[in-house]
Amino acid sequence: MSETILTSDGTSTSAGHPSNKKLLKLIIASSIGNALEWFDLIAYAFFARTISKLFFPTDDATLSLMLALFAFAMSYLIRPVGALVIGSYADKAGRKSAMLLTIWLMMSGTFLIAIMPTYQSIGLLAPCGILLARLLQGFSAGGEFGSATAMLVEQYPERKGFLSSFMFASQGVSGLLGAGFGLLLTAVLSTQQLEDWGWRIPFIFGLLIGPIGLYIRRHIEEAEEFTTKEKEAEVPVVDLFKSHKRSIIYNVGAMMLSTSVTYSIIFMPTYASKFLGMSSSIGYGGTLISYAVLTVLTPFIGNLSDRFGRTRIMMIAAGLFFLSVYPAFALLSTHATLIMLASVLFWLSILKSMYFGGLPALMSELFPTQVRATGMALSYNIATTVFGSFTPALLVWSISASGDLLAPSYYLLVTCCVSLATMFAIRRHFKLR
Repeated sequence: MSETILTSDGTSTSAGHPSNKKLLKLIIASSIGNALEWFDLIAYAFFARTISKLFFPTDDATLSLMLALFAFAMSYLIRPVGALVIGSYADKAGRKSAMLLTIWLMMSGTFLIAIMPTYQSIGLLAPCGILLARLLQGFSAGGEFGSATAMLVEQYPERKGFLSSFMFASQGVSGLLGAGFGLLLTAVLSTQQLEDWGWRIPFIFGLLIGPIGLYIRRHIEEAEEFTTKEKEAEVPVVDLFKSHKRSIIYNVGAMMLSTSVTYSIIFMPTYASKFLGMSSSIGYGGTLISYAVLTVLTPFIGNLSDRFGRTRIMMIAAGLFFLSVYPAFALLSTHATLIMLASVLFWLSILKSMYFGGLPALMSELFPTQVRATGMALSYNIATTVFGSFTPALLVWSISASGDLLAPSYYLLVTCCVSLATMFAIRRHFKLR
């Protein structure tokens, strides 16, 4: 007996696809691990100044912040390794097995951060412990996106844009939670309370999400597309580099703009407080608006990409971004108010949603089933490692060295140009609209 599904126009139909209830469970199961990953990442970035004082203390506050952000960035170096190992495991053993593994690893890293004593208590073991936890999380995150996104797009290929967009919409939910914690804790707690114990609260909360994700992921099934694939790569990594190098390069290029904007938004509370003289609460409040837009708008754009084409919408977004990012930062640097910060973040988030709503589905379309998880995981994590992880530290250094508050816009303009050129290349070589 066929199952009932909801089509893009809201009506019901019958086909050999998962039911609405199963699809909802699948979306939650797939996106909850990504949400946990991003919640921990955002919590670390948002509380970077506090973490720098507690775990990387020096006589220079900027140097301490740089060290904390360096530990943040270093964890990304292991992501491509996690992508190859866990992605290959997903292509051989199944998406579900890989998704269970990644959430266990992510929980372990979160636990270490939540309980880690400070530098004052255990000396150098403290920053080393934080780095170890971030490396563990980085290895897990390396395989999370590829495995979970492959699971989504293979369950219902006709609506892969809509379903896979929840991988990025979940980042918006994580951002809302992270910024909410930042706003609440900085508003309610004193600086001393925040440093004594308050900064640990988001990580403890993140740790509580893990068991829910484990429970849901244990009760999902592999897609028919994976279980009935015509052939299986003997060694997915070898097959990937032998036959799909161009797909990796194009996916990295497509990811550049999305990644640089994501990490620039994460950097905004630090930018607002350290360089614009605004309070931390204002910075967190501004980013709340940004993440609300990403959460709501991204699935809508993903649905549109199924109807009108992914590259077409993404190219429009990239073009608008190129025209507006410099004026946006120019206005913010000369009118540093909550309203201006919220307006800039609101606009950038609309463009970001337009660009990355269909991006996961586009990435999946460049790889065949037998290497899809490995290919997506590797290209995604190369992009986040090179163009995301070092972004906060790079922006701190570039602004401090040049004294130019518009430095973030220059970096974003470069990544925008590369991604726009990549879209033209994908349309030409893969004939994707």
